[in-house]
Amino acid sequence: MSAARTASKDPVRYERLGPVAVVTMDRPDYRNAQNSAMTYALDRAFYRAADDDEVKVVVLAGAGRHFSAGHDIGTPGRDAHLPFDRRAGLWWDHSDKQGAESRFARESEVYLGMCRRWRELPKPMIASVQGACVAGGLMLAWVCDLIVAAEDAFFADPVVRMGIPGVEYFAHPWVMPPRVAKEFLYTGDRMDARRAYEVGMVNRVVPTGELTEKTLELAHRIAEMPRMGLALTKRAVNQAEDLQGLHTGMDSVFGLHHLAHAHNAETAPDALAGMDIRKMKAAGA
Repeated sequence: MSAARTASKDPVRYERLGPVAVVTMDRPDYRNAQNSAMTYALDRAFYRAADDDEVKVVVLAGAGRHFSAGHDIGTPGRDAHLPFDRRAGLWWDHSDKQGAESRFARESEVYLGMCRRWRELPKPMIASVQGACVAGGLMLAWVCDLIVAAEDAFFADPVVRMGIPGVEYFAHPWVMPPRVAKEFLYTGDRMDARRAYEVGMVNRVVPTGELTEKTLELAHRIAEMPRMGLALTKRAVNQAEDLQGLHTGMDSVFGLHHLAHAHNAETAPDALAGMDIRKMKAAGA
Protein backbone atom coordinates (compact mmCIF):
# COMPACT_ATOMS: atom_id res chain seq x y z
CA MET A 1 0.00 0.00 0.00
CA SER A 2 2.65 2.48 -1.04
CA ALA A 3 1.86 6.08 -1.77
CA ALA A 4 3.79 9.31 -2.02
CA ARG A 5 3.66 11.33 1.18
CA THR A 6 1.55 14.46 0.90
CA ALA A 7 3.75 16.00 3.59
CA SER A 8 6.69 14.61 5.51
CA LYS A 9 4.99 15.26 8.85
CA ASP A 10 1.51 14.11 7.83
CA PRO A 11 0.53 11.25 10.18
CA VAL A 12 -1.92 9.76 7.64
CA ARG A 13 -1.47 8.89 3.98
CA TYR A 14 -4.31 8.67 1.45
CA GLU A 15 -4.24 6.78 -1.83
CA ARG A 16 -6.97 5.77 -4.26
CA LEU A 17 -6.65 2.51 -6.16
CA GLY A 18 -9.58 2.56 -8.55
CA PRO A 19 -12.73 2.23 -6.42
CA VAL A 20 -10.75 1.60 -3.22
CA ALA A 21 -9.40 4.34 -0.95
CA VAL A 22 -6.46 3.25 1.22
CA VAL A 23 -6.01 5.28 4.40
CA THR A 24 -2.70 4.52 6.11
CA MET A 25 -1.62 5.60 9.59
CA ASP A 26 1.97 6.76 9.22
CA ARG A 27 3.79 6.97 12.55
CA PRO A 28 5.67 3.68 12.24
CA ASP A 29 8.50 4.77 14.57
CA TYR A 30 5.90 4.92 17.35
CA ARG A 31 3.90 1.84 16.29
CA ASN A 32 1.26 4.22 14.89
CA ALA A 33 0.33 5.58 18.30
CA GLN A 34 -2.64 7.88 17.88
CA ASN A 35 -2.15 11.47 18.89
CA SER A 36 -4.80 14.11 18.15
CA ALA A 37 -3.02 15.14 14.95
CA MET A 38 -3.46 11.60 13.64
CA THR A 39 -7.07 11.39 14.78
CA TYR A 40 -8.06 14.54 12.94
CA ALA A 41 -6.02 13.50 9.89
CA LEU A 42 -7.96 10.22 9.85
CA ASP A 43 -11.19 12.20 10.04
CA ARG A 44 -10.19 14.28 7.03
CA ALA A 45 -9.22 11.16 5.09
CA PHE A 46 -12.54 9.44 5.82
CA TYR A 47 -14.44 12.56 4.77
CA ARG A 48 -12.42 12.60 1.56
CA ALA A 49 -13.32 8.99 0.85
CA ALA A 50 -16.98 9.60 1.68
CA ASP A 51 -17.14 12.62 -0.65
CA ASP A 52 -15.47 10.86 -3.60
CA ASP A 53 -18.14 9.21 -5.75
CA GLU A 54 -15.50 6.99 -7.34
CA VAL A 55 -14.67 5.38 -3.99
CA LYS A 56 -16.75 2.31 -3.15
CA VAL A 57 -14.67 0.78 -0.30
CA VAL A 58 -12.21 2.15 2.27
CA VAL A 59 -9.20 0.21 3.62
CA LEU A 60 -7.61 1.32 6.89
CA ALA A 61 -3.99 0.22 7.34
CA GLY A 62 -0.93 0.99 9.44
CA ALA A 63 2.55 1.66 8.10
CA GLY A 64 5.43 -0.47 9.31
CA ARG A 65 5.31 -3.57 11.49
CA HIS A 66 2.24 -2.66 13.52
CA PHE A 67 -1.33 -1.54 12.84
CA SER A 68 -1.56 0.62 15.96
CA ALA A 69 -0.32 0.34 19.53
CA GLY A 70 -3.14 2.58 20.73
CA HIS A 71 -3.50 6.08 22.06
CA ASP A 72 -0.38 8.18 22.38
CA ILE A 73 0.53 8.21 26.07
CA GLY A 74 4.15 9.25 25.79
CA THR A 75 5.73 9.91 22.37
CA PRO A 76 7.43 13.22 21.52
CA GLY A 77 4.35 14.06 19.43
CA ARG A 78 1.84 13.68 22.22
CA ASP A 79 -0.57 16.62 21.90
CA ALA A 80 -3.48 15.86 24.25
CA HIS A 81 -3.10 19.30 25.84
CA LEU A 82 -3.54 21.22 22.58
CA PRO A 83 -6.79 22.60 21.13
CA PHE A 84 -8.16 21.33 17.80
CA ASP A 85 -11.20 22.34 15.74
CA ARG A 86 -13.89 20.02 17.04
CA ARG A 87 -15.68 17.83 14.51
CA ALA A 88 -17.50 15.04 16.35
CA GLY A 89 -19.66 16.87 18.87
CA LEU A 90 -20.55 20.10 20.62
CA TRP A 91 -18.47 19.70 23.77
CA TRP A 92 -16.31 22.71 24.52
CA ASP A 93 -12.56 23.01 24.05
CA HIS A 94 -10.77 20.88 26.62
CA SER A 95 -7.38 22.59 26.50
CA ASP A 96 -8.23 25.44 28.90
CA LYS A 97 -10.22 23.27 31.34
CA GLN A 98 -9.08 21.09 34.22
CA GLY A 99 -9.82 17.68 35.68
CA ALA A 100 -12.81 15.65 34.58
CA GLU A 101 -14.23 18.62 32.66
CA SER A 102 -11.21 18.61 30.37
CA ARG A 103 -10.80 14.86 29.99
CA PHE A 104 -14.49 14.12 29.42
CA ALA A 105 -14.77 16.84 26.77
CA ARG A 106 -11.67 15.69 24.90
CA GLU A 107 -12.48 11.98 24.95
CA SER A 108 -16.09 12.63 23.95
CA GLU A 109 -14.64 14.24 20.83
CA VAL A 110 -11.52 12.39 19.75
CA TYR A 111 -12.27 8.89 21.03
CA LEU A 112 -15.93 7.93 21.40
CA GLY A 113 -17.28 10.68 19.14
CA MET A 114 -14.87 10.16 16.26
CA CYS A 115 -15.22 6.39 16.32
CA ARG A 116 -19.01 6.55 16.24
CA ARG A 117 -18.95 8.87 13.25
CA TRP A 118 -16.48 6.68 11.37
CA ARG A 119 -18.60 3.58 12.03
CA GLU A 120 -21.42 5.30 10.15
CA LEU A 121 -19.40 6.15 7.04
CA PRO A 122 -21.81 4.85 4.35
CA LYS A 123 -19.19 2.83 2.52
CA PRO A 124 -17.71 -0.52 3.60
CA MET A 125 -14.51 -0.18 5.61
CA ILE A 126 -11.90 -2.93 5.96
CA ALA A 127 -9.17 -2.92 8.60
CA SER A 128 -5.89 -4.44 7.40
CA VAL A 129 -4.15 -5.46 10.62
CA GLN A 130 -0.58 -6.61 11.22
CA GLY A 131 1.42 -6.74 14.44
CA ALA A 132 0.01 -4.84 17.39
CA CYS A 133 -3.63 -3.84 17.52
CA VAL A 134 -3.81 -2.66 21.10
CA ALA A 135 -6.30 -0.54 23.08
CA GLY A 136 -6.96 2.50 20.86
CA GLY A 137 -5.90 0.37 17.90
CA LEU A 138 -8.81 -1.93 18.67
CA MET A 139 -11.17 1.01 18.44
CA LEU A 140 -10.03 1.79 14.92
CA ALA A 141 -10.28 -1.82 13.80
CA TRP A 142 -13.68 -2.27 15.42
CA VAL A 143 -15.30 0.68 13.63
CA CYS A 144 -14.48 -1.10 10.38
CA ASP A 145 -17.01 -3.51 8.90
CA LEU A 146 -14.47 -6.24 8.21
CA ILE A 147 -11.05 -7.10 9.63
CA VAL A 148 -8.35 -8.94 7.68
CA ALA A 149 -5.56 -9.97 10.03
CA ALA A 150 -2.03 -11.06 9.24
CA GLU A 151 -0.79 -14.19 10.97
CA ASP A 152 1.47 -12.05 13.16
CA ALA A 153 -1.36 -9.79 14.35
CA PHE A 154 -2.31 -9.68 18.00
CA PHE A 155 -5.07 -7.88 19.86
CA ALA A 156 -5.15 -6.63 23.46
CA ASP A 157 -6.88 -4.14 25.73
CA PRO A 158 -4.59 -3.91 28.78
CA VAL A 159 -6.03 -0.74 30.31
CA VAL A 160 -7.56 -2.62 33.26
CA ARG A 161 -3.96 -2.36 34.55
CA MET A 162 -4.76 1.34 34.88
CA GLY A 163 -7.95 0.51 36.78
CA ILE A 164 -10.00 1.47 33.70
CA PRO A 165 -12.73 -0.85 32.32
CA GLY A 166 -11.59 -0.97 28.71
CA VAL A 167 -11.15 1.58 25.96
CA GLU A 168 -13.67 4.36 25.30
CA TYR A 169 -15.29 2.72 22.27
CA PHE A 170 -16.46 -0.22 24.37
CA ALA A 171 -17.52 -2.73 21.70
CA HIS A 172 -16.05 -5.75 23.48
CA PRO A 173 -19.30 -7.68 24.21
CA TRP A 174 -20.46 -7.19 20.60
CA VAL A 175 -17.25 -8.12 18.75
CA MET A 176 -16.68 -11.24 20.85
CA PRO A 177 -18.77 -13.38 23.24
CA PRO A 178 -19.22 -11.79 26.69
CA ARG A 179 -17.20 -14.42 28.58
CA VAL A 180 -14.37 -14.10 26.10
CA ALA A 181 -14.57 -10.32 26.48
CA LYS A 182 -14.28 -10.65 30.26
CA GLU A 183 -11.21 -12.88 30.00
CA PHE A 184 -9.72 -10.52 27.40
CA LEU A 185 -10.14 -7.58 29.81
CA TYR A 186 -9.46 -9.31 33.13
CA THR A 187 -6.10 -10.69 32.01
CA GLY A 188 -4.98 -8.04 29.54
CA ASP A 189 -3.41 -10.91 27.60
CA ARG A 190 -2.75 -10.75 23.89
CA MET A 191 -5.18 -12.58 21.62
CA ASP A 192 -3.48 -13.90 18.50
CA ALA A 193 -5.02 -13.67 15.05
CA ARG A 194 -6.16 -17.29 14.95
CA ARG A 195 -8.00 -17.00 18.27
CA ALA A 196 -9.55 -13.71 17.13
CA TYR A 197 -10.84 -15.52 14.05
CA GLU A 198 -12.23 -18.37 16.17
CA VAL A 199 -14.29 -16.00 18.33
CA GLY A 200 -15.55 -14.08 15.30
CA MET A 201 -13.67 -10.83 15.85
CA VAL A 202 -11.82 -10.98 12.52
CA ASN A 203 -13.03 -12.18 9.15
CA ARG A 204 -9.86 -13.63 7.65
CA VAL A 205 -6.34 -14.56 8.71
CA VAL A 206 -3.75 -14.44 5.94
CA PRO A 207 0.03 -14.88 5.65
CA THR A 208 1.75 -11.74 6.85
CA GLY A 209 3.50 -11.16 3.54
CA GLU A 210 0.17 -11.35 1.69
CA LEU A 211 -1.83 -8.99 3.92
CA THR A 212 -1.94 -6.07 1.49
CA GLU A 213 -2.71 -8.26 -1.50
CA LYS A 214 -5.49 -10.21 0.23
CA THR A 215 -7.07 -7.12 1.74
CA LEU A 216 -7.17 -5.34 -1.60
CA GLU A 217 -8.59 -8.44 -3.32
CA LEU A 218 -11.47 -8.43 -0.85
CA ALA A 219 -11.96 -4.68 -1.16
CA HIS A 220 -12.14 -4.80 -4.96
CA ARG A 221 -14.54 -7.73 -4.85
CA ILE A 222 -16.89 -5.79 -2.57
CA ALA A 223 -16.52 -2.72 -4.79
CA GLU A 224 -18.28 -4.63 -7.57
CA MET A 225 -21.54 -4.35 -5.62
CA PRO A 226 -23.88 -1.36 -6.11
CA ARG A 227 -23.00 1.59 -3.90
CA MET A 228 -26.52 2.11 -2.56
CA GLY A 229 -26.94 -1.57 -1.80
CA LEU A 230 -23.72 -1.57 0.20
CA ALA A 231 -24.70 1.57 2.10
CA LEU A 232 -28.14 0.24 3.02
CA THR A 233 -26.74 -3.15 4.04
CA LYS A 234 -24.18 -1.51 6.29
CA ARG A 235 -26.89 0.63 7.83
CA ALA A 236 -29.12 -2.38 8.40
CA VAL A 237 -26.47 -4.35 10.28
CA ASN A 238 -25.38 -1.31 12.31
CA GLN A 239 -28.99 -0.68 13.30
CA ALA A 240 -29.33 -4.29 14.41
CA GLU A 241 -26.25 -3.91 16.62
CA ASP A 242 -27.66 -0.71 18.11
CA LEU A 243 -30.96 -2.47 18.85
CA GLN A 244 -28.87 -5.06 20.70
CA GLY A 245 -27.61 -2.26 22.94
CA LEU A 246 -24.31 -1.24 21.34
CA HIS A 247 -24.94 2.51 21.35
CA THR A 248 -26.50 2.82 24.80
CA GLY A 249 -24.03 0.32 26.23
CA MET A 250 -21.13 2.49 25.11
CA ASP A 251 -22.71 5.54 26.73
CA SER A 252 -22.97 3.67 30.00
CA VAL A 253 -19.42 2.34 29.96
CA PHE A 254 -18.04 5.73 28.91
CA GLY A 255 -19.32 7.05 32.24
CA LEU A 256 -17.61 4.21 34.09
CA HIS A 257 -14.43 4.89 32.13
CA HIS A 258 -14.36 8.46 33.41
CA LEU A 259 -15.26 7.42 36.94
CA ALA A 260 -12.08 5.32 36.80
CA HIS A 261 -10.02 8.31 35.59
CA ALA A 262 -11.42 10.44 38.42
CA HIS A 263 -10.72 7.71 40.99
CA ASN A 264 -7.12 7.45 39.74
CA ALA A 265 -6.70 11.20 39.95
CA GLU A 266 -7.67 11.11 43.63
CA THR A 267 -5.82 7.96 44.69
CA ALA A 268 -2.92 7.50 42.24
CA PRO A 269 -0.19 9.69 40.70
CA ASP A 270 -2.42 10.67 37.76
CA ALA A 271 -5.55 9.76 35.83
CA LEU A 272 -3.71 6.80 34.23
CA ALA A 273 -2.69 5.41 37.63
CA GLY A 274 0.94 6.28 36.95
CA MET A 275 1.16 3.91 33.98
CA ASP A 276 3.33 5.20 31.16
CA ILE A 277 4.66 3.42 28.07
CA ARG A 278 7.60 1.92 29.92
CA LYS A 279 5.48 0.53 32.73
CA MET A 280 2.85 -0.83 30.35
CA LYS A 281 5.56 -2.65 28.37
CA ALA A 282 7.04 -4.04 31.58
CA ALA A 283 3.59 -5.36 32.48
CA GLY A 284 3.41 -7.16 29.13
CA ALA A 285 1.13 -4.74 27.26
